Amino acid sequence: MKKVFLLCLILMFVALAFAPAHAARDKDTIVLVQGVDPTTMDPHNHMETPAWNVHIQLFDSLFQRTPDIKRENLLAESHRLVNDRIWEFKIRKGVKFHNGEDCKAENFKFTFDRMSDPKLKLRQTVFQGVIEKVEVMDDYTFRIHTKKPYPVMEAILAIYGQPLPLKYFKEMGPAHFALNPVGTGPYKFVRWVKDDHILLEANPNYFRGAPRIKKVMFRPIPEATTRVAALQTQEADIITNIPPHLMRLMDWKGRSFVSKVPSVRVIFIAFDTLKPGPQKDKRVRQAIAMGIDLKTNIKKVLEGNGIPLGGPLTPKHFGYDPAVKSYDYNPQKAKKLLAEAGYPKGFDFVINSPNGRYLNDKEMAEASAGDLRKIGINATVKTHEWGTYMSMMYGHNAAPAYLLGWGNTSFDADFTIAPLMRTGKLLGNVSFPKLDVLIDQGISIMDQKKRQKIYSDAMKIIKEEVPWAWSYQQVDIYGVNERLNWKARTDERLVVFDMSFKK
Repeated sequence: MKKVFLLCLILMFVALAFAPAHAARDKDTIVLVQGVDPTTMDPHNHMETPAWNVHIQLFDSLFQRTPDIKRENLLAESHRLVNDRIWEFKIRKGVKFHNGEDCKAENFKFTFDRMSDPKLKLRQTVFQGVIEKVEVMDDYTFRIHTKKPYPVMEAILAIYGQPLPLKYFKEMGPAHFALNPVGTGPYKFVRWVKDDHILLEANPNYFRGAPRIKKVMFRPIPEATTRVAALQTQEADIITNIPPHLMRLMDWKGRSFVSKVPSVRVIFIAFDTLKPGPQKDKRVRQAIAMGIDLKTNIKKVLEGNGIPLGGPLTPKHFGYDPAVKSYDYNPQKAKKLLAEAGYPKGFDFVINSPNGRYLNDKEMAEASAGDLRKIGINATVKTHEWGTYMSMMYGHNAAPAYLLGWGNTSFDADFTIAPLMRTGKLLGNVSFPKLDVLIDQGISIMDQKKRQKIYSDAMKIIKEEVPWAWSYQQVDIYGVNERLNWKARTDERLVVFDMSFKK
């Protein structure tokens, strides 16, 4: 009780310090607080959920996920598979960009041509090597020709492929657009004060009707206690990634409540096997996997708000194989493997980590390092600001190991193992030829039974090669203002168009 009282007292002081500077928002503005700021407003040049949560207010895709994760049409009116390599899409008529430009088939052609061009070095590479050409049939019909069958097209187009306004983008250029976005979405961009706030306003001409909430403000607050203070002072409506020990402080009747759900996000510690170091040896990676007591760390650090996994997928994802289990915690066997690999006295080992991006991310990295020190590895944790950290990820500069999270909202195995484990991919730092073959096979056939067998085989190779020390499914914990109608989604999306204030 004393600890809880002291924490409440501290939060009161934090809340008082927080309130005056940010009391300018009005009752018609929803304030969404995430741990980090987006790195860009370009919807095609990032791989980050905090950015997606901003962009889904500004941009539309062909499909979207409902709150119960079913896929439905958004900008698409209808679609069909002409043959295994041609997809035809008919789009809605009358949709306009925020600047008044019409949204037509040519906008989608421009978008997919852009996203499939490796010379542009966009961070979204999902269509590179996939799309052969995009063919405009008429103003509201286009076809995507793929180089091979592409079984995940519908799932991917519920995430990627937001059309851009041709005239505006070509006149102003990508650098300007990345700071001053124009989309077709339910909200229009107003301003972005880096590392302070992003302000959006309702699009009164939105094709699905004007949003019920008039303004949206996103604020990045890395420290969890400060996020909680923002909720307690009624300066925030949703706060993300709340540490379990702070949950009871958010269940204030009449003020705020907790909404939590097992998400599609997998948190993991990955190895860079392409850089020099002990982690290049599979026996060392296996030893590290056996030397970390993940279940105990989840219980202590996350208070049970995590689900240990045997691989990179959750049970919600196609391709998951429950028969593939994680390595058991076995420090004695871990020490033996280290000796066999030539490291009987261990070695220096750095685990890179963000701080505040995921639920108790730094603390989970530190707990892992503590376990490794018990088996003779001199492990330390180095934390980084999120923007810097993502630059490290994109630049492959996080060796020998790093903590990261991956939210696979396509619900298909390919969207995890291809970008993170296929040789040469943007966020991949491993190379396993046998796994590459299976990844390429899985994404190029339409038969789902055959694909499941391929991914089951892939999971077995992943366990053997150990690209990750451990993985668990994150339980997302949100604090929610009592005035808001909303509950947490398993895909981590904050879709303001579906929200409303209570009467």
